[in-house]
Amino acid sequence: MSMKLSVKHTVDQWFNKIAKNPALGVTVSILWLILIGWIAFGWNLGNIGLIDETEPLFAEASRQMFVTGDWITPFFNGDTRFDKPALIYWCQAIAYAIIGVNEWAVRLPSAIAAFALVCLAFYTIQWYFAKQDELEQVSRPIRRYKTSFIAAALMALNPETIIWARTGVSDMLLTGCMASALLCFFLGYAGKEGSGEQGAGSRGAKLITNAQSALALSVRVASRREAEGMPHALFPNKWYLAFYVLIAGAILTKGPVGIVVPGLIVGVFLLYVGKFREVLREMRLLVGVLIILGLSVPWYALVIWRNGWNYINAFFGYHNLERFTEVVNGHSAAWYFYFLVVLLGFAPYSVYLPLSIVRLKFWQRSHWRSLERFQQFGLFAWFWFATIFGFFSIAVTKLPSYVLPLMPAAAILVALLWSDFFQDTEARQTIPVFSSHTPPISPSFLRVSGWVNVVFLSVLATALFNITHILGTDPAISNFHELIQRTGLPVIAGVMWLVCAVLVAGLLLSRQWNSVIGINLIGFVAFLIFVLTPASFFIDRERQLPLRELSAVILEAKQPNEELIMLGFKKPSVVFYSHIHVNYLGLPQEAIEHIKNQAAKGLKPASVLLLAEQKKFLQMDLQPDDYKNLSTKGAYNLVRVPFKKKKSEKIDIS
Repeated sequence: MSMKLSVKHTVDQWFNKIAKNPALGVTVSILWLILIGWIAFGWNLGNIGLIDETEPLFAEASRQMFVTGDWITPFFNGDTRFDKPALIYWCQAIAYAIIGVNEWAVRLPSAIAAFALVCLAFYTIQWYFAKQDELEQVSRPIRRYKTSFIAAALMALNPETIIWARTGVSDMLLTGCMASALLCFFLGYAGKEGSGEQGAGSRGAKLITNAQSALALSVRVASRREAEGMPHALFPNKWYLAFYVLIAGAILTKGPVGIVVPGLIVGVFLLYVGKFREVLREMRLLVGVLIILGLSVPWYALVIWRNGWNYINAFFGYHNLERFTEVVNGHSAAWYFYFLVVLLGFAPYSVYLPLSIVRLKFWQRSHWRSLERFQQFGLFAWFWFATIFGFFSIAVTKLPSYVLPLMPAAAILVALLWSDFFQDTEARQTIPVFSSHTPPISPSFLRVSGWVNVVFLSVLATALFNITHILGTDPAISNFHELIQRTGLPVIAGVMWLVCAVLVAGLLLSRQWNSVIGINLIGFVAFLIFVLTPASFFIDRERQLPLRELSAVILEAKQPNEELIMLGFKKPSVVFYSHIHVNYLGLPQEAIEHIKNQAAKGLKPASVLLLAEQKKFLQMDLQPDDYKNLSTKGAYNLVRVPFKKKKSEKIDIS
């Protein structure tokens, strides 16, 4: 027990030292953000090949944009690609120009978007607690730093964020723009306070630390300037301007959803707190709309001017309206789908989301309306989370990535919950002390959530021990279950989470509440380093490496104007790595007929390259002298099929 108190005392002293030295505080904060950013987003980012099927579509469309210089119309494999707007392609093409055409450049925009979001959230939470301390005339640097450190870690180190921050598609860029826009809105909204806030700050100036005094002074000056100057200014404050710019970025990343969803969140929140008209006036909405249109509309106008109704029908019709109202590409799911996505995608911290939400008592509208604007941060995070969850639950087409933008809100909610346990005192705390505006937490809720955490980790460990019985088969890896069992990763993963469950149970029994979230974070980092990363390399080696090796063979063996046929499957990574147009054919008989037709045309060279899964290739029933085997890698065969016309004048292949 004395050892635990000694560790806690040392940690508290360290945070107090940081708070008293602004330069040290900034340095430690930057180092912390770099550390978690590198672990979550940077480490081995480009050391794993592109993952079929979606990622190479973006990578190749961006490469085509980079090579051709056509920055308006995206193309893939010779066809227009109207699935997403241009911003993700622009970012990847710029990355190609800087560091070359490779996997790092493909994923760098996603990683940067995620890291920038985490940094802005860290700043926002630091600002929020500094304002709270100023209002309450206290100094609580330990709570302020611990909560912001934990919030940044929760936001970066969860499965959903890591997956999409390490994938070169548009989802993380959309989340970065949308979530950053929402944080900027709240900073702009909460920074405009009444005169009462200034008085509280002046009375508490003697009680706060030097670093906090500087921040409080800057806050008061900014608030005074806004209160005096903004009613007559043409433009809103800098945070509202950033909000408009980021909304334009979201529109250029995924279209109308980039403004519809943030608009719903902000609108519902303002209506609830009774400040809808007031805030819209101070936001200079007309100016904001002009900024958004000025930044986002020009590209849409150009791409429509060049492609006409083809673009309008494909993007606005199919990829937006139909995805919301109908099932697209078979992506349907039950009503509870996103409950499972949040449970697993924000694991293991997701078990504390119900308590984090109930803690707010968001249904007490009169209470929330009576608070200062900045004190409504938790309520704003709740509306952010609930609006996105509800919006995409209503949509008919469902994908796990659709709720990625709510993950930052989930991290904020859980971090605010744990802030109640981070107290600035040397005494051991078994019961949290609450801020004046935070309703108390029932002890029974605390115990239930803690033991749900233990059960969840135990179930997770059991599932990982038996993962080979849960996972389906992969046609690209014939003995997938046997190979993954040989790695020993399921056992390592199961043991890790079982140990975490035991440690959390021990902390709950000893009522050491404030260390529980740390155990979950440490467990996830260990899981990421020792299980998920080796598993990613294993999957890449068995599933994607054969296609990259065959792409290299294709580059060497292909004759000028020789056609490449992919039979029975679609792997866009071959187009990216070979830089060659691929003709996708589904059935062996279809491939045979196509080759016969090409032979009848007398094309030069008189052959085609055929890339097929071994099962499909055998179904073509070709004789040994009907083709030349060029390479066999994994589950795939690459052969050259020459054209031949027999004496009977019947076109055949050999």
